[in-house]
Amino acid sequence: AELVESIEKEGGKAIALQADLRDPGSIDQLVKSSYEKLGPIDILVHNAGLMSPASITDMTHELLDHSINVHLKAAFYLTKALAPSMIERKWGRIICVSSQAAFTGSANHAHYSAAKSGLMGLTFSIVKELGSSGITANLVSPGRILTDLISPHIAARKDEWMKQTPLKRFGKPEEVANVIVFLASDESGYISGANIHVNGGLVMG
Repeated sequence: AELVESIEKEGGKAIALQADLRDPGSIDQLVKSSYEKLGPIDILVHNAGLMSPASITDMTHELLDHSINVHLKAAFYLTKALAPSMIERKWGRIICVSSQAAFTGSANHAHYSAAKSGLMGLTFSIVKELGSSGITANLVSPGRILTDLISPHIAARKDEWMKQTPLKRFGKPEEVANVIVFLASDESGYISGANIHVNGGLVMG
């Protein structure tokens, strides 16, 4: 509600909708409600994220499925639901937020790392299937960004993380958002299938 209010104060139009991204039916209802209230959707940013530490040997079926469903399957189902209208209008932007863990692995987060890695294959396939319809798809892979996702772990791991990060600081959410805004704009019209690291040099290439 606060975000909606701030957008409306700047002259924009916004609604807040909630959905269980583990449930394809809930995703379909989310898309339907969006269309009814705002019209066709041109830009999809898949930024759902959760971290529930568990070793490979202790991983439950439920925890593995939860991570895969939220991080990977939801991105697939949302793309599937929104692609037809993007194809019809010959324009669309699909941006998947991955993670540096997709490239480095992460102890006690194999389910998270694997799901975020899966976003690469999905994104690259979207490029090949939908590119001829004027739709671009790209990845943004953040490193350690100051969000609620990593805040509980900073006290115990800050020194370790700073040693691994050439810029010697955490990233800001705005620094990730700025890249996403660029990829959603007309200025990025010839960028598709790219992965942009926003991680202070933690992962390069």
